[in-house]
Amino acid sequence: MRFSVSVDITRLATRVLNLTPNGIDRLDFAFASHFLSPARQSSSAFMMTQLGPRAIAAKMGRSIIEGIAIHWGEDETPDSDEAYQKVAAWIRGEAAPSAFVQRIVRKRPERAAGLLRWISKNGLPVGRNPVKALPEGARYVNVSQFPVWMTRYFQWLSQRPDVKAVFFVHDLLPLEFPEYFRPNEYERHLRRLNNIARFGAGAIVTTEAVRQALLRHLAALGRASMPILVAPAPVAPAFHRRGRPDKALGRHPYFVACGTIEPRKNHLMLLHIWRELVRRDGANAPKLVLIGSRGWENENAIDLLERCSSIGNHVIEVSGLPTPSVKRLLDGASALLMPSFAEGYGLPVAEALAAGVPVVASDLPVVRETGRGRVITLSPIDGERWLETVRAMAASCPPSKDGAEARAHDAGSSTARYFAKVESFLENL
Repeated sequence: MRFSVSVDITRLATRVLNLTPNGIDRLDFAFASHFLSPARQSSSAFMMTQLGPRAIAAKMGRSIIEGIAIHWGEDETPDSDEAYQKVAAWIRGEAAPSAFVQRIVRKRPERAAGLLRWISKNGLPVGRNPVKALPEGARYVNVSQFPVWMTRYFQWLSQRPDVKAVFFVHDLLPLEFPEYFRPNEYERHLRRLNNIARFGAGAIVTTEAVRQALLRHLAALGRASMPILVAPAPVAPAFHRRGRPDKALGRHPYFVACGTIEPRKNHLMLLHIWRELVRRDGANAPKLVLIGSRGWENENAIDLLERCSSIGNHVIEVSGLPTPSVKRLLDGASALLMPSFAEGYGLPVAEALAAGVPVVASDLPVVRETGRGRVITLSPIDGERWLETVRAMAASCPPSKDGAEARAHDAGSSTARYFAKVESFLENL
């Protein structure tokens, strides 16, 4: 690689406030790990500091993201994960009956305390002014979209026209479906696009559907010719590996849904489906594991979780699970369910496919593109078809894993190939 990369870790540095990484966090971490590896001595980290935007030595940046990874607990195995063990016991029917849906939150205060001790010992990074610090022809890469809405954060690029800024655009959903986001997110996303059009030399997206949507907005901003790389996001290596399945779980039909509990993810329909499954099939109804934290404007779904007694022994809610525990739960599931109304990519779909797990998801352009014919797609408003599909798949428990090995080693989603594409794109800007 004949050029230096400065990868923005501002958002990653704040993730000590989160129990576990979400999809953007995972991708942000993958980019930071790749470009801040010891083999890339000319690279640097980039952060918003108390002195403004600063370039930070790769070694310091690497230390920061390693601390975040420790806090997330991604190295914890299911066998030592108390939250996973509780969920597994519940699936096997070993937990005490519950009047309402149980909620399990994996907490790791000792990890957060350890990271705070690290900060107090080492201090927050100061870094150098990027105008002077970055080498000639460097590439600045921002994966998290944070804080791309702040124009002043990028003013330094006007003084360094040789530096090529590349922005990852995860989706345009705040503009296309503003009803599913916080009220200020529409204007904030417009400002992101304005700054990308003003300062960006290129963009990276995960699907052709997102590329087409981005091009329409860039054209209106006078940047219709901006180079855009389309590359499916890499799946964490854990999902590709053939792990040791929990055979006891395979004898009990259950389904998994991964994602923040918010209206866009359509958890409300899933909960109504499970209430109906229990009404029709009683104790023989399959179980549902909801993996994810609680988001915003989700009162109706939370009401069902906290007050609907009929689903108390058939639905469980868990947040903060590390990747190995999520993978173990997927391995024994009848299917991953994703009935979203809108998605920019749908990383859980790619993860489940890499693990060889059946997927039932909404019939969306990005799902069809990501799934490549390997996903059962249904309308997100056709509850009866979702119910009958779930019933049929539960009846075939344990789930069929035909072709799982071929899917699990899909070279197109490998991390190495992905970053080869990214580096080629950056070099040719």
